[in-house]
Amino acid sequence: MKLIIAIIKPFKLDEVRIALSALGVQGLTVTEVKGFGRQKGHTELYRGAEYAVDFLPKLRIEAAVSDDICEQVIETIEQSARTGKIGDGKIFVAELGEVVRIRTGETGEAAL
Repeated sequence: MKLIIAIIKPFKLDEVRIALSALGVQGLTVTEVKGFGRQKGHTELYRGAEYAVDFLPKLRIEAAVSDDICEQVIETIEQSARTGKIGDGKIFVAELGEVVRIRTGETGEAAL
């Protein structure tokens, strides 16, 4: 089992969600986050004053998936979140040792 964490642009959420649902991914956790990478933020003009926005809004999507669909999920997120511009985000993959569904007590892949 793998935990896939993707940091994407907020307006790409619906495309990613629809694409992952089509693959059979049943659960997602979405968190609003802020960060910067190579973009280094940008400047904005507000009421005639210019100010720097160092941390840009992003979304963090987490999905626990079985090993057999992991590569498909990564490719799907990559394709559906891509704009071709700087700041598209990153995908991280971590190994999951154990998963337990609280309601039923199921463990392992049955809990996904």
